[in-house]
Amino acid sequence: MQRTKDWLRQAEAELQAAKDLLAHGHWFWCCFTCQQAAEKAIKAVGEHFRQHLIEHELILLLDELQAFTAIPENVHQACARLNRHYIPTRYPNAFDRGAPVDKFFEQDAREAVQDAEMVLEFARSVIATS
Repeated sequence: MQRTKDWLRQAEAELQAAKDLLAHGHWFWCCFTCQQAAEKAIKAVGEHFRQHLIEHELILLLDELQAFTAIPENVHQACARLNRHYIPTRYPNAFDRGAPVDKFFEQDAREAVQDAEMVLEFARSVIATS
């Protein structure tokens, strides 16, 4: 069963949730949610090409897609930045001391939203044109 639309819809919903989190000052959770939106967008592209991707690391997911579509450098860089938000946004032991809530700031969240938007636009474009 083809699930491309489901993955893309979830990615879009998570991006909207990230924007809501940004607006309410939940910057650490916004960053993580952006990483999740990008992951689901990439998995939508994988589904489009009949590839069931299970990895969570965004660069490794992109590597899986290179056989099917070109990956723009700006998307690759956005995913590299978003990868940094997968663990440290959620676990205090990612730092020597302090909680994630105190380690991420508004600018981090704004950049994460921009990166996630770029990845979603890439996914939409690939799905629409291939």
